Amino acid sequence: MILIANHLWQSTLFAVAVLLLALAFRSRRAQPRYWIWLAASLKFLIPFSLLVSAGSQLEWRTAPAVAPAVSATVEQISEAFTPLALPEAAPAATGRPALARLLMIVWFCGCAGVLAIWCLRWRRVRVALRLALPCNIEAPIPVMASASLLEPGVFGVFRPVLLLPAGIAERLTAEQLDAILAHELCHVRRRDNLAAAMHMLVEAIFWFHPLVWWIGARLIEERERACDEEVLRQGKRPQVYAEGILTVCRLYLESPLPCASGVTGSELRKRIEAIMTNRIARGLTPAGKLVLAIAGMTAVAAPILIGIMRAPQSRAQTNTEAVTFEVASIRPSRPGSRGLILQFTPGGGLRTVNAHLRQLIEVAYDVRNFQISGGPAWLNTQGFDILAKASQSAESAAAGNREMTEDRVPYVRQRIQALLAERFQLSIRRGTRQMPAYALVVAKNGPKLKESTTGEGRGINADRNLVTGDAARISLLADILARRTGRPVLDRT
Repeated sequence: MILIANHLWQSTLFAVAVLLLALAFRSRRAQPRYWIWLAASLKFLIPFSLLVSAGSQLEWRTAPAVAPAVSATVEQISEAFTPLALPEAAPAATGRPALARLLMIVWFCGCAGVLAIWCLRWRRVRVALRLALPCNIEAPIPVMASASLLEPGVFGVFRPVLLLPAGIAERLTAEQLDAILAHELCHVRRRDNLAAAMHMLVEAIFWFHPLVWWIGARLIEERERACDEEVLRQGKRPQVYAEGILTVCRLYLESPLPCASGVTGSELRKRIEAIMTNRIARGLTPAGKLVLAIAGMTAVAAPILIGIMRAPQSRAQTNTEAVTFEVASIRPSRPGSRGLILQFTPGGGLRTVNAHLRQLIEVAYDVRNFQISGGPAWLNTQGFDILAKASQSAESAAAGNREMTEDRVPYVRQRIQALLAERFQLSIRRGTRQMPAYALVVAKNGPKLKESTTGEGRGINADRNLVTGDAARISLLADILARRTGRPVLDRT
């Protein structure tokens, strides 16, 4: 949902920028404005995140120093909706999945409804085209005469056909008919049906966004104005052309589909006024072309550039995932709780019951109790029940499996360090001090222990008065002795 919200926000912001650009070129020809609005439409189909991901596959060997600041600023502007960081894991609200499913059902029904309307209208056109007869008019595309009352229009995207209502030659003068045909052939050369079909797809997917339908109206308006300007540049008389359009509007029905370009689209009064006044709109100046080129390159290149700049940061974040828990639940133990459970779980997680903070520090930094000094009084009294899980992707990338192995222990220790710093605001300072220590050495008569031949064993276990080991390393024995004696035990064996 967050990704969709960010995409909608980015597309809306892009459309606002397009509006400002279109206003800047309002005194120019309609063709540039048409392409500008078409870019706003296609932006809904191309998320910026896709371009950022493409850019993240590339990386400069030495990124500019300004890169992180620029990337962070653009990310804050473009991603208006970000997930909330919760202080501790809580069971997902039961209503949230139900709401997501409801929204999905509503979207699907709306999308299906829009597509159904388009299909019904397209069927009307297909029926008229199937019953049409060839017409003896020279044109670069097939011309058919239909008994329906549909206005003259170009139907089809890749194999367009010009469909004329039967008897239109008797209702229009030859000069009027020639101007109408010039208008329709202009749609063919510009491939307006293909562009309209792409925007119809945008309307079907984002039917709930009012801006999408408003952009569709702007596309039709600029499309028809562009064709009108082209017809007038071909030397057609404005009065004859305007009379032909008005006659078609009076006698025939408007085209039912945006992707079936007719002659009566857009606001008719403004079109007739523009035709009759025969205002010759100026083309783009070199400066205007440069502005459009820079705007287009910026829209495409900026997200890719951000991806390139964020590539090192993304890689660092991926590495960080291996040393942080994805989710963790921390609760104070019940008063009077006895016993202790502190274990690493499969997949690089942690589970504790009634574990004191000092014990967690010992595990996190691989130190003993006598190596820790300072801290509040409750460091040794308040127990905590912790259930923390590592990211599956990070664990799989690092270990290739979900089993807890010895080489994964350092990762879990680093995750516990990050957990203590984030949740308990633990701050440590390393130092050295002199203290008495023991050394575990081989007796004068030599070792009495036999080297294990079984390979892996159960390790080492320590009760109050008994230590047992099965294929255990001597370093583990030194570690247990250090805990029992309260002094460092050096393994000199």
